[in-house]
Amino acid sequence: MAEIDVKGVINLYYPEDNELKNIYNIHAEKVASFALELAAGHPELDIDIQFVEEAAMLHDLGIFLTDAPRIYCCGSEPYICHGYLGAELLRTLGLERHARVCERHTGVGLTKEQIVANGWRLPVKDFVPETIEEQLICFADKFYSKTKFLEVRRTFEQVLDSMAKISPEAVEKVSLWAKMFM
Repeated sequence: MAEIDVKGVINLYYPEDNELKNIYNIHAEKVASFALELAAGHPELDIDIQFVEEAAMLHDLGIFLTDAPRIYCCGSEPYICHGYLGAELLRTLGLERHARVCERHTGVGLTKEQIVANGWRLPVKDFVPETIEEQLICFADKFYSKTKFLEVRRTFEQVLDSMAKISPEAVEKVSLWAKMFM
């Protein structure tokens, strides 16, 4: 796979140096670094390291299109849509594999049942991490916030507490990923 110009993609959608771009870059770098650290500990999983670094840097590309003032996002869409929106942006650049990471990393993935039950403005289909790289990036993302303590890695117990607010299934899935990656 040819290496992509990640910084160029980010600068395309975040051309100005501002608080949002700063938050985006710090969060993406932390998630990418942690995902690479976890991958390095598991050579038996045959993880595509280059792809993980690229996709982790781009996983939140769509946040600027959402209405999330706490992180300086002034768009019109609900934050829950950021993964899908980022995926659409990446697809216009021909980055399908990276796009799938974007749309599948929210929570522990979104199911069509959750989308319908919550009335989210998303296509009614499953957005659930499937490949080992998608799962790894989704897992690593749970350890870093974009709002508080931006550069501080959460403990696994804090991640579990956060997932407990979503569902028992989310706790189960993140626990399974911990066994795979930690």
